[in-house]
Amino acid sequence: MQTLNQEYQAIPVPAGVRVGNENLISLTPSAGEKIANLIERDAQGPYLRCRVAGGGCNGLSYKIKLTSDSKAGDILVYSQGAALLIDPKSALYLRGTVLDYSHNMIGGGFKFTNPNATSSCSCGESFSV
Repeated sequence: MQTLNQEYQAIPVPAGVRVGNENLISLTPSAGEKIANLIERDAQGPYLRCRVAGGGCNGLSYKIKLTSDSKAGDILVYSQGAALLIDPKSALYLRGTVLDYSHNMIGGGFKFTNPNATSSCSCGESFSV
């Protein structure tokens, strides 16, 4: 297993996983901080898996979860101190996306800004291309 060294962290790169860059997906500092807190608190794994699935009011929806499992063909992106895993199919929809986190009581949480989306629902959790 190779490692990717950046900003004083060694991020394991599992076998069969390619290393990508922030042109695919990037985090704001707020999102990176929140993900680091969740990884430490929940101990579900060192990676945040971001994917696109069918569903939602606009046809496609964003799914995120902490994981320790990778799959052959996944793309590992390191951004703001966090390691993100993206499957190749989702990468087609996520290219150029920025993931932010807001601490606001109303409208807070993770928010995707996706330049590929032609429309999205009012809650921001589903989109179409």
